[in-house]
Amino acid sequence: QVHLVESGGGLVQAGGSLRLSCAASGGTFSNYAMGWFRQAPGKEREFVAAISRSGTNTRYVDSVKGRFTISRDNAKNTVYLQMNSLKPEDTAVYYCAASRFTYVSNRYDYWGQGTQVTVSS
Repeated sequence: QVHLVESGGGLVQAGGSLRLSCAASGGTFSNYAMGWFRQAPGKEREFVAAISRSGTNTRYVDSVKGRFTISRDNAKNTVYLQMNSLKPEDTAVYYCAASRFTYVSNRYDYWGQGTQVTVSS
């Protein structure tokens, strides 16, 4: 059982930056591909970014390419999401998730509780 805890959310003005962190415990972190998802009010949860077990490979939803960067530190059991040039449409609850499958899979086994990101215009 892997336990995930997100942090780093908050209120930021459009054009600003935030760095989300997700600390993992209860498993071998490097055995899991990691992903970030978000859910805005009234909308379905959507994929944002994913990273391979080693951190070598990443992928992003088109709407955040060039603005967001996912990274991981396997020694610290933590995955990050650096978010730059934030837009009001980035407002959502952001969740991290762990997958036993590859980083290109849409199958995730464990989820965090989420952290709120609000971008004001």
